[in-house]
Amino acid sequence: MNVLKSLLKTWALTWLLASSSIYGCWGQQEAMFTQYMFNGLAINPAYAGSHQTLEFTALAREQWTGLEGAPSTQTFTAHSPLKNRSIGLGLSIIHDKIGITSQFGVYGAYSYRIQFNNKGVLSMGLQAGFTQYQEDLTKLQGSIRDPNDPNFSQDQISKFMPNFGAGLYYYTKRFYMGLSAPHLVQNKLDNIETAYSEARQKRHYFYTTGYVFDLSRSIKFKPNLLFKVVEGAPLEIDINANFLFQELLWLGVSYRSFDSFDAIVQLNVTEQFSIGYAYDFATTTELKRLHSGSHELMLNYRVKPPRRRMLTPRYF
Repeated sequence: MNVLKSLLKTWALTWLLASSSIYGCWGQQEAMFTQYMFNGLAINPAYAGSHQTLEFTALAREQWTGLEGAPSTQTFTAHSPLKNRSIGLGLSIIHDKIGITSQFGVYGAYSYRIQFNNKGVLSMGLQAGFTQYQEDLTKLQGSIRDPNDPNFSQDQISKFMPNFGAGLYYYTKRFYMGLSAPHLVQNKLDNIETAYSEARQKRHYFYTTGYVFDLSRSIKFKPNLLFKVVEGAPLEIDINANFLFQELLWLGVSYRSFDSFDAIVQLNVTEQFSIGYAYDFATTTELKRLHSGSHELMLNYRVKPPRRRMLTPRYF
């Protein structure tokens, strides 16, 4: 049993390293969130200012708890409409670490909203900023690090990568739909010029949609869908079903293709403050033996606008 566990740990470590840019970086690079439906600015700049007040969201995610080198992500977002209500501004800060790689990004978002007669709103957004990318090759041990391989000629790789993204977001009180590409520039991730060096950022495209149904006076049902497309990786689909009870408590379940089943709970503590938690159950047999699931905690705070009633609850 110990031998089997050691082999599985070796397999998992190799998988984590293969996800890093030094092995080609063809997989998905954007941080993953289970509670994306409550934190739209993290994947779409057009979300900025879509609420009628200044809003702050903090999120921490620990994936595959107990597995060395597993992904760890922390984000902070803030956004607000300006006084003319057509323009929104936002800020996103993210730190993401997996294996030997880490990324720290800061991005500012701008959105312009068009109001339609059917009370729908179309928001067009842009974001710009930078990502500081780092690899610590000294953490590689044994035969994994080949001194004759030019990819291992440095102990540290550090890259400052400016980038920009764009998005569209259409929403009503009950429905939303978004399309975004947060990072359009495919920056080179290493400092090595060889015929085999293919480590670059890859464009990720997100499509999201959801709708709120009334099941009764006290229960609402909100299904959500997320499609994530990136070159060199399978299409990722996130299917989610959330139920809102008494306008206070959200309970939900999700399925993420090739990855996990998820449970979500969010409590609207007050009109301004809410707290959410998600737990992911892995569907990969090998990984289930090595870790105790993934945990995600989210805090959200909205500043109450002066002399104006705040729309509550917000469904998106």
